[in-house]
Amino acid sequence: MPAPADPTRARSSVVVDGRDRAAARSFYHAVGFNDEDLSKPLVLIANTWTDAMPCNFGLRALADHVKAGVRAAGGTPMEFNTIAISDGITMGTEGMKASLVSREVIADSIELVARGYGFDAIVALVACDKTIPAAGMALLRLDIPGLVLYGGSIAPGRYKGRDLTIGDVFEAIGEHAAGKIDDAELKAIEYAACPGAGACGGQFTANTMATVFEFLGLSPVGSASPGATDPRKEREGYRAGTMVMELLRSGLTPRTIATRAAFENAIAAATGTGGSTNSVLHLMAMAREAGVPLSLEDFERISERTPIVADLRPGGKYVALDVDKAGGIQLIAKRMVDGGLVDGDTLTVSGRSLRDEVASVAETPGQLVVATAERPFKKKGGLRILRGNLAPDGAVVKVAGHEPMTRTGRARVFEREEDAMHAIDAREIVAGDIVVIRYEGPKGGPGMREMLGVTAAIVGQGLGDSVSLVTDGRFSGATRGLMIGHVAPEAAVGGPIAAVRDGDTITIDIDAGRLELAVSADEIAARLRTWRAPAPHYTTGVFAKYAALVSSASEGAVTRVG
Repeated sequence: MPAPADPTRARSSVVVDGRDRAAARSFYHAVGFNDEDLSKPLVLIANTWTDAMPCNFGLRALADHVKAGVRAAGGTPMEFNTIAISDGITMGTEGMKASLVSREVIADSIELVARGYGFDAIVALVACDKTIPAAGMALLRLDIPGLVLYGGSIAPGRYKGRDLTIGDVFEAIGEHAAGKIDDAELKAIEYAACPGAGACGGQFTANTMATVFEFLGLSPVGSASPGATDPRKEREGYRAGTMVMELLRSGLTPRTIATRAAFENAIAAATGTGGSTNSVLHLMAMAREAGVPLSLEDFERISERTPIVADLRPGGKYVALDVDKAGGIQLIAKRMVDGGLVDGDTLTVSGRSLRDEVASVAETPGQLVVATAERPFKKKGGLRILRGNLAPDGAVVKVAGHEPMTRTGRARVFEREEDAMHAIDAREIVAGDIVVIRYEGPKGGPGMREMLGVTAAIVGQGLGDSVSLVTDGRFSGATRGLMIGHVAPEAAVGGPIAAVRDGDTITIDIDAGRLELAVSADEIAARLRTWRAPAPHYTTGVFAKYAALVSSASEGAVTRVG
């Protein structure tokens, strides 16, 4: 078949052009597309809307503005919807196992629709945690012109004169269990924390990844900062629609943008804003799709050289919309470019460099949210990688700077999250304990559940300065305290965490980068010789498929064949 006269239609022309494609066009006519529509580039609007949670609730309306931008710029938009799992709603339940699994399903579904219909370009609309990296994985896998648009943060709740995020609700649960607040207080916090649509309001995983994507270059600079209900978000939607058409005409693709230097910028953005440990998993997964080598040591190296320049919750004072008021994510980027913390010459989806995109950023006079590289809030970034005889393949911890850098304590071992939560509720966990939750890794869970319910309960009971958690599962971006996750190898594959027993001594040393079990190598080996892998929780369905294909957390918990 001859190449189409318009190279921007190279993919869709195979599906809709010529005599033999009359049947396909007939189907399109049935849903309202005419010959003129089908003669233009076809742009996939990959939506993750759902009305089952606030994070993605506004995306259905936002899609209309993206479509308007595509049409105005000469394209024909077509929308499809994929899944989204709310971490906040599923937290602490069996349903939380679906969260990380959904990252792979979302990426696969976007890939399938794009390949199946021959779309020429993509705009992915995202919000809750896993939808963001999933969209990035799909774009990098397909490598066709496209961009990711973040739906925006929720506004902070207000209660007794202070801003609230969902993290405050989880900690209030722990306070209630400890008898610090009554039923009425807990209910008041529950109702106040989430005032409307938008993703969780601190620098938790969603806002961390939204920040990361602007530094990586796959989201328009300045697009993520306006809140979900801010009228400016509609303009960002329209701009995204016109920009994707510019990308298509220029031929600029995601892998051209997401270079090694861009990924290093993204890591710096995560660690320099006190962002979520989940960024480690997600950036490693996206780098694999981009063909860019990335290891845990890269996160440690970049965190070591990158100061924290944004004072954001959970480790700091402010919420995401305070960043917007201060000057936006673009102000953070400008400070980091000016300070030599990131490479300003990397490309963005506008076709311009990151340096050029942030050159004329307006800073709000007197703002206290974003610092300079020369006078940061903290001298080193928030992400640390630990190794040792308990985590020979690595573990991840986020430090805000006020936690103790070393801790030695008695292991309290639990085979699943619920058992640990029951023990915390029963006030069985005391100062000096190190809670170990295992068989919650990518394969063992399966799905590597987040432990915000457990970590928030520990903090809410006033034990955040004296109790740590060590797990082969992971944490919410809202987690605070000395909590170590992503322990690898995980227990389900016979990692050393499977050999820990109640009463063993564990030492956490952040400065030395060590996570050690005070048991000899011979004793660990002897314990593991008698160890037997537990029966899988699921033998059919998506969880069974995931467990069979998923890699270690140290490799991003990606699914792969062979």
